[in-house]
Amino acid sequence: MKSATRRGLRVRVGGAVASALVVVGVSFAPGATAADVQSEQWYLGPMQAEKMWKVSTGEGVKVAVIDTGVNPETPSLKGQVLADEVPKQVAYGAMDDYEGHGTTMAELIAGTGAEGGIQGLAPGAEIVPYRVALGDLIDAKEGKLAPTPWAAIKAAADSDVRIINISMGSPAYEPEFEAAVRYAASKGKLLIAAVGNEGRDSGYIAYPAAYPYVIGVSSIDEKSNISGFAQSGNYVDLVAPGEDIPGYCKPSFDKYCPDMPGTSSATAITSAAAALIWSAHPDWTANQVTRSLIDTAGRKWPKDKPTATAGYGTIRPRSVLANPAYEAGEPYSDPLRKENTQEGEKLVTEIPPAAASSKPSEPSEASESSAGATAASQGAEGAFGDNQAAAGSDGAKAVAAAASSDSSSTLWIALGAAAAVVVIGGGAFAVLRARRAN
Repeated sequence: MKSATRRGLRVRVGGAVASALVVVGVSFAPGATAADVQSEQWYLGPMQAEKMWKVSTGEGVKVAVIDTGVNPETPSLKGQVLADEVPKQVAYGAMDDYEGHGTTMAELIAGTGAEGGIQGLAPGAEIVPYRVALGDLIDAKEGKLAPTPWAAIKAAADSDVRIINISMGSPAYEPEFEAAVRYAASKGKLLIAAVGNEGRDSGYIAYPAAYPYVIGVSSIDEKSNISGFAQSGNYVDLVAPGEDIPGYCKPSFDKYCPDMPGTSSATAITSAAAALIWSAHPDWTANQVTRSLIDTAGRKWPKDKPTATAGYGTIRPRSVLANPAYEAGEPYSDPLRKENTQEGEKLVTEIPPAAASSKPSEPSEASESSAGATAASQGAEGAFGDNQAAAGSDGAKAVAAAASSDSSSTLWIALGAAAAVVVIGGGAFAVLRARRAN
């Protein structure tokens, strides 16, 4: 049974309540040495990372990591973190990760793997860190100095980062948060967020994943099964590896835990996939990168019928990188238009970013938001094979895992705004938004 308070952190594990600011996965795993960690990154082989890196490493793409801060001194991140590019008004504590979570996300995105550390999927990308006020920091002096998530997003929107990774979520709608997301989208940024870890039957997913113009990411295991802890709903767009992923257990950064499951890791890996694609196609817009991820996703259902558990399917960036003939479509036509807008609402992404052409695109067909299958019988296609087609490929068929309510997978951290609860890592996300019909 989970327990959360508005301020600070209370985590109930096995009937005991601990007051501590920690980020954990489904289990408390023993530490793993750096030498072991890359062998635990099971997804790099099936995704054919080595082949992708011959085409793109993510070079030239900056990724904002909105999280607990990023330690730039880990072996895998040395030279990868742009400390001087964090805007001064939101820079407090950005290089001081108080949990280890933000550093793990940064390594999964852009780690070089030096000294046996985590090997990022986009090792040529660069990280711009934003430390936001969470949990015990809210009422402390540090919390008052650290920015809110929406302030960090707005600052990132005004910078030259291209991707904003948000491996956290809240159960409460916040007007300031949505306004910041819309602002970032209007500036041409690609926002990617975790859908949460409360299980399919929770019936909702988190903000900001449920805000318009954010790609919501769920999790799969090594057999391409939808993770039992992953939430489902109308705003699940893609799935990526999120189980048996290594990460820092403690902010001492002296060891990894071998199993830090959560939609947070899946989100970071998706951000890295987007960085690979954008680096290879620097003239594309966020809409075109999004469309390429959707078009080439592994699935066994029609593209216009995304499911509540897997959305459009499993990320397969190599299918884009290996196909020089791939057409990314209209630059300012939103591929998620239907779920991003309400009737009569003007599309933010019909307005080109200030640095691009001022000519709006014509309206495009939107994909259907109704689901094509139930989570019990249909998950993400085993999607990492070499150039498999988006549907009907030969990869291993995923069977969605049963939803889990195991309290040990639940971590709640208060966000600071009234009634908002933020969760990171193996944490829980709750938000009352419509689900795709199963």
